[in-house]
Amino acid sequence: MRATLFDLEQTIRQRRNADPGQSYVAKLTARGRGKIAQKVGEEAVETVIAAMASDRQGAISESADLLFHLLVLLADLNISLDDVLDELDRREGVSGIAEKASRKGD
Repeated sequence: MRATLFDLEQTIRQRRNADPGQSYVAKLTARGRGKIAQKVGEEAVETVIAAMASDRQGAISESADLLFHLLVLLADLNISLDDVLDELDRREGVSGIAEKASRKGD
């Protein structure tokens, strides 16, 4: 799985500056971070809707869309998948309640 996500991350980073007429990633990037973030939100909502409807295939499809758009947003923020995975590794073995309490401002 990680190889697939890393391959997708690489493809997204390569296509960010491509011709927006030829690449969805370039088109979305050209529209700006707000639009990218909006797409992440839309895909998250669609994933939730599929889950609430017990639509397994819909949840799989929407989750793939969500991961894709999240990777586009991370690329726009110059955050790597490794950065996110490192944060998850840091949290491993820590209760979710304790981890959340340790964050400032939450």
